[in-house]
Amino acid sequence: MYRVLVAIDTNDERAEAVARAVADLPGDPESVEVILLNVFEDFHGTDEGRQISSSDIYDPESFPESVDAASEILADAGRDSERRRDHGEPAEQIIEAAAEVDADLIALSGRRRSPAGKALFGSVTQSVLLSAERPVLVAME
Repeated sequence: MYRVLVAIDTNDERAEAVARAVADLPGDPESVEVILLNVFEDFHGTDEGRQISSSDIYDPESFPESVDAASEILADAGRDSERRRDHGEPAEQIIEAAAEVDADLIALSGRRRSPAGKALFGSVTQSVLLSAERPVLVAME
């Protein structure tokens, strides 16, 4: 069984792009196990003087519509998928989840960003590419 961890954020176009790439993987769809991972990003802040944290509103059962879109594309291609939702820093959670499920491949979607944008805001895709100890497939929207 070939196991693919597919990281899905909240963007429908990126979710669809990576789902199409995974749907197009060669081989029998029955021999590929797909895990769709959505990471609810950790944050802390204030709202009208009140401290708020992502853990206060994190719901492990509440998946964004982008996960539904990816799941539908995979199902149409004959590939079953399961869903997983984690909470924390996205790149770290993707790497940890891949290790936990012993993924043979990490698939995620990238987006075009300027060098300055990457330096200022970082890049989940870049972090995963640099940290992963397994193959990574990057599908562009």
